Amino acid sequence: MDWTNGTQPESLSTDVLIVGAGPTGLLLANLLGQAGVDVVIVERNPSTVDEPRAVSIDDESMRAIQAAGLATEVEAMVAKGYGSRYLDPRGHCFAAVDPTSRDYGFEKRNAFQQPELEAVLRRGLLRFPHVRVMFGHTMQRFVDDGACIETEILKPEGGLLTVVSQLMAASDGARSPTRKALGIELDGSTFSERWLIVDIFETLNRFRHTEVYCNPARPCISLPGPDGIRRYEFMLKQNERDDEVTREEFVRDLLADHGPDRDCKLRRKRVYTFHARLARRWSQGRVYLLGDAAHLTPPFAGQGMNSGIRDAHNFAWKAAAVVRGQAPLALLDSYEIERKPHAGAMIDLALKMGRVMMPSSAWQGFAIRAGFRLLGIYPPARDYIAQMRYKPKPRFKAGAFTADEFKGQSTMVGRMFPQPIVERVDRTRLRLDEVLPAGVVALIYAERPDDALSSALFAEYRARAVGVVGLTPEWINPVEASFPIVRDTYGLHRISPIGSQLGRIFLLRPDRYVAGTLPVVKAGEVGSLLDALGAFHAQVAGPSLLPAHATAVMRRGGRPLAAS
Repeated sequence: MDWTNGTQPESLSTDVLIVGAGPTGLLLANLLGQAGVDVVIVERNPSTVDEPRAVSIDDESMRAIQAAGLATEVEAMVAKGYGSRYLDPRGHCFAAVDPTSRDYGFEKRNAFQQPELEAVLRRGLLRFPHVRVMFGHTMQRFVDDGACIETEILKPEGGLLTVVSQLMAASDGARSPTRKALGIELDGSTFSERWLIVDIFETLNRFRHTEVYCNPARPCISLPGPDGIRRYEFMLKQNERDDEVTREEFVRDLLADHGPDRDCKLRRKRVYTFHARLARRWSQGRVYLLGDAAHLTPPFAGQGMNSGIRDAHNFAWKAAAVVRGQAPLALLDSYEIERKPHAGAMIDLALKMGRVMMPSSAWQGFAIRAGFRLLGIYPPARDYIAQMRYKPKPRFKAGAFTADEFKGQSTMVGRMFPQPIVERVDRTRLRLDEVLPAGVVALIYAERPDDALSSALFAEYRARAVGVVGLTPEWINPVEASFPIVRDTYGLHRISPIGSQLGRIFLLRPDRYVAGTLPVVKAGEVGSLLDALGAFHAQVAGPSLLPAHATAVMRRGGRPLAAS
């Protein structure tokens, strides 16, 4: 329900109050709405953004949007699967990134327009009468008494609205008023370099991939987008003033040096100073920071918005379990434990890529280019760059899971499970997540998944609110059974470490991370595994499906971290 211009009461209560309706907050509201959670989302601006900001969305974010039931709409508006070319000062390519793998069901890099994405996410909320949307409303102050949060919201016409909630999720941006009210500081640095961002309509440059001009005299990035748009990012010199570099003549001279777009219609030009910072802590009491409120990432890896989308996907199912009484508040401690290291790794990646893009001297630029050319001689090193294997994969070393017998890089526990294209018995094909039921799923990866569970054992899984799906390797056809069985067409047997784990049951969390595993021959021990996981076995479909024994245990290296 959109209450932006409607009559409102003076107070209301809800499960989760979301402050900030950018991509992170809007996706979180959609995911919670799907889980049946009551949500109020407030945004101080009168509507979603109408200017381009983020321009790249990755495969992990697309999978999160798929979880919200909006992938089809978003896929229709993106330019799928583009790469990068790194150019020397003479315009010669010395390194290429051309990712072709689709481990999580989508292309690794996709171009989009943020206003269109936010519009899709906002329309998605119309599906849920228990989600109230309030634009033009400003969070003034809040009090967390340990049991709930009371928040004063300033209405557009003046006057205050009081919202009482179990949890507050603050996705209110880089200057987050919520973070400041909590007194949480940011660690990290601000770049001394300033960049001029220029967005244009109807580019004349037909090159499909990103062009990175690694020129010490003036580093520049040219990023293609859907529907003929293009973004240019130019590094500015210390003596160049903001008012000077945003003059149209100056901008067009820069464009003339980097392709055919000098005379194209300008959409936006703005000077930015980039940040590489992490909040010291991501929560206090019942208040949680998400997106730019928790971490600020330089744009060189295209991961700022994507990191916020990952936050929402991780936080949503845990918050749903907490507000329903299926899990204690301690479950949400795993949000920061899991997400902060990965967000930090993405910041580090962006900084490293920035050093490639911004050589401080001609000599440093020459050394970097020579290094990349040497790597290109060795095929594994060349593929490491071309297939974006340098990008840290989502993997948790601590959090809401329990260890199995595998160690180090050999375990799937704490990793996002791949999403292959799978084939049903009727030979129709679809992405794996389209087969998986909501909530916790036991995915039986075996040649004969139907032999893994007797009727009694299948009934036990159902009684414990665990969905069951079988997945056969690509050389085995699926069959009809008491639960869905599909065939992998992607070739998971070639992917490490899952390729060596045929004949195992993977217990998948609602966000499709692996919470624990069992060999098929020990399928009857699922009760022990669920007991170890405790309240992390939280079924989002409803509290009546939760096992009665649920308690909270968080794990670091497979041992209890906290309990209630």
